[in-house]
Amino acid sequence: MILSGKEIESRVGDDIIIKPFDKKKINPNSYNLSLHNKLITYKESPLDMKKNNQVEKLTIPPEGLVLESNRLYLGRTIEYTETKNLVPMLEGRSSIGRLGLFVHVTAGFGDVGFKGFWTLEIFCIQPIKIYPNVEICQVYYHTLEGDYENYSSGKYQNNQGIQSSMLFKDFKIDK
Repeated sequence: MILSGKEIESRVGDDIIIKPFDKKKINPNSYNLSLHNKLITYKESPLDMKKNNQVEKLTIPPEGLVLESNRLYLGRTIEYTETKNLVPMLEGRSSIGRLGLFVHVTAGFGDVGFKGFWTLEIFCIQPIKIYPNVEICQVYYHTLEGDYENYSSGKYQNNQGIQSSMLFKDFKIDK
């Protein structure tokens, strides 16, 4: 089951933590999250799954920043979230998608117990000007059945900013 907007609001402060929280961002069955003014993009091509690829930091000025097509940008939400007893899911807003801007390439599935900012995998099919603080995506919540363990990955839990891929930590590197 997916929680309604009213149920999301009733659980804020208990099963759901959203900081800062703004009641105006509640939808019928989701909550809008906003884009921070920081982005990163990878410096190298091709990328290597077995290494910590270098990134370049960008700032989105108030007057906006034009994103290049066919280039991956990583951003983050302004809002910090925590979820207990529920599975958080992230989707781009339809108004954003209709401009050809994808907010998550593959990682819209959250884990029960996640704590942190959402890292956004931003990709556009044509150049687009983006702005900081825009409501770019929405989080919604599924109920969970059965015994479970909270998410406890050392890679992404309790993050404080944008996180590039840490897949390299999954490989055993022989020296």
